[in-house]
Amino acid sequence: MGVSSITHTSQYLSFMLEDEVFALDISKVREVLDYTAVTKVPRTADFMLGVINLRGSVVPVVDMRLKFGLSRTEKTVNTCIIIVEVGIDGETTVLGALADSVQEVMDLDPDQIEPPPQIGTRLKTRFIKGMGKRDGHFIIILDIDKVFSADELTAAEEMANKSSL
Repeated sequence: MGVSSITHTSQYLSFMLEDEVFALDISKVREVLDYTAVTKVPRTADFMLGVINLRGSVVPVVDMRLKFGLSRTEKTVNTCIIIVEVGIDGETTVLGALADSVQEVMDLDPDQIEPPPQIGTRLKTRFIKGMGKRDGHFIIILDIDKVFSADELTAAEEMANKSSL
């Protein structure tokens, strides 16, 4: 779904990674949790922090800063885990996305959203749904279904399944 398919006002959950504001379509967000202890799982990608127990379910947690090539998230009182539903190939996977802080749920009209930047072919921006404009600042709107590859989601599911045995 590209920016051209955004034809009505949509709600987004905004959150911080370093000094940048990102946003997710609210329909992809299940809940936001305070940071909790994450159980490490050996031999996983650096950005895969481990798993948490969410009411009896094992949920993989991803450090979104590391996923985007930033520095590791430093835990503070504002650090939180955004529980999201990621869809790929008709399957839905529940993941925890570690963020520096959650800002707000906001409405953005189609005229407040620009197409993602085209930065040559080397920098992959296909996971950016658009660039929101609000109060003179940009908000990077993520297409959470495209942030993770099928292989990464399979690895996350396997990590959750191993941890629940």
